Amino acid sequence: MAASLGAGMLSNFAQAAPKAAAGATRGPKRIVFFLQNHGFDPYTCIPKGLEESCPLDGVTLSEPMQALEPYKDRMHIITGLHGLHVGPAHSAYFGALGGYRCGMNTAPADQTIDYALSRILPETILSPLGIGMESMESMKALPTIATLTAAGPGLPMHMHSDPNKLYEVLFARVAGGDILKSYEARMGLMRDIEAMARLKGRGLSADQTADYRSFVGGFSEINKLSEKLSGFSDQLRKFAPKLDDRYTKPKFETDWHDALLDIGIAALQSNLTNVLTVGSGRGEFFGSWKGIGVKGEGHGLGHTEQVGVENWIKIRQYNCEMLIKIMKALEAIPEGPGTMMDNTLIVYTSNNADKQHTDGAVWPFVLLGNGGGMFKTGRYTHLDNRPINDLYTTFLHGVGSPVDHFNVDKNMIQKINSKAGPIEELMA
Repeated sequence: MAASLGAGMLSNFAQAAPKAAAGATRGPKRIVFFLQNHGFDPYTCIPKGLEESCPLDGVTLSEPMQALEPYKDRMHIITGLHGLHVGPAHSAYFGALGGYRCGMNTAPADQTIDYALSRILPETILSPLGIGMESMESMKALPTIATLTAAGPGLPMHMHSDPNKLYEVLFARVAGGDILKSYEARMGLMRDIEAMARLKGRGLSADQTADYRSFVGGFSEINKLSEKLSGFSDQLRKFAPKLDDRYTKPKFETDWHDALLDIGIAALQSNLTNVLTVGSGRGEFFGSWKGIGVKGEGHGLGHTEQVGVENWIKIRQYNCEMLIKIMKALEAIPEGPGTMMDNTLIVYTSNNADKQHTDGAVWPFVLLGNGGGMFKTGRYTHLDNRPINDLYTTFLHGVGSPVDHFNVDKNMIQKINSKAGPIEELMA
């Protein structure tokens, strides 16, 4: 039970990331990953008629991405990446951000790029924060789920799908009233359980003691989080989302989707986290978007074409509106000589390459923001069959951690066409 509570529900509130590299003057201070399930057909993001790399100035974005037209100068569309070695099929699960083979009910083989980056970016107390959007029934039945983010081999990290529970954890101290009472009661229980668990662990064998320490550590982690949040009251009070009927009386699942996004944005604005990972579809192959007029749901949507299809145009447009909401919220907060958005990179892609039942040969990405001046913007770039791992290596270079490869075994380098170092076409 404690393992699921500590390393499950609140595992993404684990240890803080280490400090940024000494002397680093450029690079992002935070990164957002937004993954849409059921794949990302490249022809829903490539402007019509483009076949070669070129600036985006003077071209018109495709209908699904039309909302981002005013932001083309801060946008980079990337094609030519693959995840053949990831074997996504219905979903790549942890492999989408890990760059390794994974599957349903399979433990992660290594850390994922969002977690790796959270350990290098400027220190925060939540590293990273994951939110997952699904049908109302699924979000209520499973308020936390682990499918996309991992801290290491066999160490999945959960994303949150119930905005009421997540709001209570993060903002109860400044919300007051019944929310605070509920939170204090739950935290009192957690402290009692931790104390009792420590007493019960006496007299165990060496092997049992190691397992038990992990068990107790889960409760300890939750209690430490409560103590850390107490020092953030001013920031939390300033950026806490307004509670409304979307939380307690949602008409559609998208009400909860929007509320979850607001909490994620507030966590970024408050500097509670340096990495936000959003799973629209929660890294699986279901999902529901009735609130924006999408007909059908779940697996069936993944078996329809995406280009020119009304349902998929609505989903992409909804995604773009969410991305814009993130950008505008960060633009509103001064940071250094500019704004928080000036020091942010947003990564939009899929947990499932281009489509359902894919082999992963085509895996498009859209970047928003230059990440503190480290990445080129205003461009469409088509690469020569590089693995998604090389893009993640590029992100690591952008945050001041120059590595040759990310999660690529030396025996796989040539097999998947991985090149040492960052993708130069993307670096500023």
